[in-house]
Amino acid sequence: MPNSSKKFRILRSVAGRLAEAEDQTLDATPKRPQDLKSRIGAAVRNRVANTQDQPQAANTGSQDAEPEEPVNRILSPREEIDAIKQENLTGRQLRIARRLAQKHGIHPTSDLDAVRLLRNRGIDPFNRGDMMEVGGAAAGQPVALPATVRKSQMSDSGLQPPVIDDDTREREVRKIQVELVRRRRQRLAVLFVKLACYVMLPSILAGYYYYRVATPMYATYSEFVIQQADAPGGAASGGLLSGSPFATATDSITVQGYLTSRDAMLRLDENPGFRALFQGDEVDVLQRLDEDAANEDAYGVYKKKIIIGFDPTEGVIKMEVIAPTPESSLNISRALIGYAEEQVDSLTERKRSDQMRGAQESYETAEVKMELALERMSDLQRQLNTFDPNASFSLLMSQIGALEDQILQKQLELAQLKDNTRPNRTKLRVLEREIELLQIKLEEKQSLVTRGGTDKNSIVNINAELTKAQTSLALRQELLAASLQSLEAARVQANRQTRYLSMGVAPVLPDKASYPRAFENTLLAIVIFAGIYLMISLTVSILREQVST
Repeated sequence: MPNSSKKFRILRSVAGRLAEAEDQTLDATPKRPQDLKSRIGAAVRNRVANTQDQPQAANTGSQDAEPEEPVNRILSPREEIDAIKQENLTGRQLRIARRLAQKHGIHPTSDLDAVRLLRNRGIDPFNRGDMMEVGGAAAGQPVALPATVRKSQMSDSGLQPPVIDDDTREREVRKIQVELVRRRRQRLAVLFVKLACYVMLPSILAGYYYYRVATPMYATYSEFVIQQADAPGGAASGGLLSGSPFATATDSITVQGYLTSRDAMLRLDENPGFRALFQGDEVDVLQRLDEDAANEDAYGVYKKKIIIGFDPTEGVIKMEVIAPTPESSLNISRALIGYAEEQVDSLTERKRSDQMRGAQESYETAEVKMELALERMSDLQRQLNTFDPNASFSLLMSQIGALEDQILQKQLELAQLKDNTRPNRTKLRVLEREIELLQIKLEEKQSLVTRGGTDKNSIVNINAELTKAQTSLALRQELLAASLQSLEAARVQANRQTRYLSMGVAPVLPDKASYPRAFENTLLAIVIFAGIYLMISLTVSILREQVST
């Protein structure tokens, strides 16, 4: 593994040993180089502290010891910058150094100058977590390593280069590994405790409730469909949607809404006693209704226990009734079906009654007027003492014509008789008398037609009244026939508006409890609690990261 440590101007012996120890340690534990650097720094500090506590004589040694290595000369800023250039620092590292210098109030002339000034102050611009502080024996001030430390300073302060052997490195690596294992085990233990508290314990309580405490509930299933009467004459006259589920979809939705309403709940409460079923001691605490429960509380239980669904594709209403006992479940289901039938009948009752009422009134009015016209016709016929006024008038006119013919014939005979020089006077008087009698009779007949006793009693007026009465009677008969036809059409239309409730699946007495579904509900509770724990954990982690950032 290549050496990733930075180069600093410290004693060559110290720098070499630190680099060697760092390379070996990084090769041994590549996963946590920062922890190993911290422990190496701690070892250096401990070694420096031990060196400072020893007497000066022990530190300096005897006069016969080998002479110290000559102290390096003090480098100028230009030389330090040239040395930094030899390190081949990346552009990112130089930008970090400039930002760090600005943070500490240093105003460098360049990025390399920022690195130089930071190191002169004892600050590592590339690894701030691994700064090592050492105390000066003379000045008493801490010096941060790695930094530019002169040999003269180390000699004056009594510092000795740290030495890390193989045993120390192995012990440090072992300690780091043990610490890592301990932290992992601790985190796993904390995770298991959290899962047990927030997931397993609530799930166990939920399972105990569903298996041991929850009251068994019995369900009754039923299905029914709302149909309308078929139109006479086949489907062609019934409309485009006749016979399809869409023709009665509105009625089905209305019935569904009524069965799930408070009105239906109140009717159930009066007849089968819906509220009393869930107020007994045999019902568990979570499903039990209080003795003084309000209608809203009872309605909440009603919506949970009465499940009604409508399938618009098939037009079928599916109903499930849940109750503590099988008998109550069956009774409630039958009662709701009865309510549905009443609602279906009442949906079109007003429309049908309005249609029939208008047609019936029109027919009755036409019938009354026809009776009046017939009565007028009868009165006129009684006045003429004839059943058929036209025939009577024709007979009268024929009589008048016959009288006129007889008068004309008698007048001709009388004229012939007078043409004789010596006519028979007796025969002459007889002819004249006959002509007078025929004339009188003719005038009587004509008076019946034109004059009579009064003008209104003349046969012409009576005939006009009879004609008018006959025309009115015929018209009233036609209107009565049309009204009767409209009445029949309204009756047919009203029959088409009638809705019928047909049972597809009749309710049957259940013999086994359908609820609670213990396994499914317990599994669902585990999933829900696990999801809640996961969401809370993610939220806390995100907030912690945001705060730390």
